[in-house]
Amino acid sequence: MTFAVPTVDLDPWWEGDAASRRSVAASFDAAAGEFGFAQIVGHRIPDQIIADMVVASDAFFALPLDRKLAARPADLTVNRGYAASGTEALSYSIGDAAPPDLFEAFNIGEDAVDENDPFYAAERHRLFAPNIWPDDPTQLRPALVGYFAEARRVALALTDVFAIALGLDEHWFRPFVERSTTTMRTINYERRSGEPDPLPDQQRMGAHTDYGVVTVLWADPTPGLEILGTDGEWHGVVPAAGALLVNLGDLTAEWTNDRWRSTLHRVVPPRTAGPVRRRSTAFFFDGNWDARIECVPTCTDAEHPPKYQPVTAGEHLMAKLMGPRTLTASDALDTAADRR
Repeated sequence: MTFAVPTVDLDPWWEGDAASRRSVAASFDAAAGEFGFAQIVGHRIPDQIIADMVVASDAFFALPLDRKLAARPADLTVNRGYAASGTEALSYSIGDAAPPDLFEAFNIGEDAVDENDPFYAAERHRLFAPNIWPDDPTQLRPALVGYFAEARRVALALTDVFAIALGLDEHWFRPFVERSTTTMRTINYERRSGEPDPLPDQQRMGAHTDYGVVTVLWADPTPGLEILGTDGEWHGVVPAAGALLVNLGDLTAEWTNDRWRSTLHRVVPPRTAGPVRRRSTAFFFDGNWDARIECVPTCTDAEHPPKYQPVTAGEHLMAKLMGPRTLTASDALDTAADRR
């Protein structure tokens, strides 16, 4: 049987009536329950916004290494700026030791926050730290900020889709996510000519679940992304032309009492010889840093008590982030322990 991530069309959501919205929500519910992943079409992110993001990201990653390293954060707790290849190992986020991952990334968050607002000021040193912008390429900032805004629009709308799918009021999740900590990572996986083979068990990005609420992923058609299916096997996923991939994070798995899956995924080294490049941009929508996450009322009853203890979104996010960066096992909420 061919493995295929379901496609959800958001077009009826944007302009449809209540019945159309329920239909979109039902389609997403089915995908979330079986896969934890969906392909999203009808997202209405303009092609030019995506193209500008890709071109600007390519220009940054083409810089000499020393110029990219100048955009590194001074503190590992700051999820901004450049992360060089071999400095993280994502599998530590689920407690598994592995060689460092073979990717480089450039990370941004909200580019403008109200520093006089106590909510943002309390995390201005960390979860809402200022972005680190290199002087060159000059198009990097406008291109990434433009795409960030569009990806955020899609992610926020998806939380309303979640609510309808779960039998809640449409904006039930808004108080938990409207001031979400958000990180966007534009990622470059590149094996250059003459580079050594990967170490045993070394991945381009190690197996992990995403940490927060929902991830909106643009990816080029180069193979490499794999997700762990319910059959216990790894399956390759390449998005259809024009589609975005959406997957759920640990906090949504907790909210839904595992009705929806936070699915293990990884990026594997190329299985062909010679130079190979893969590019992606992941937008992580992780909830308000002070949001208390616990099972929603429609996902629990006497026969299905909550499986997880409540967590604060920001504390969970930091615990997950620091494992891969310090190459130590994270002890944060793990929603995939039974699937490894």
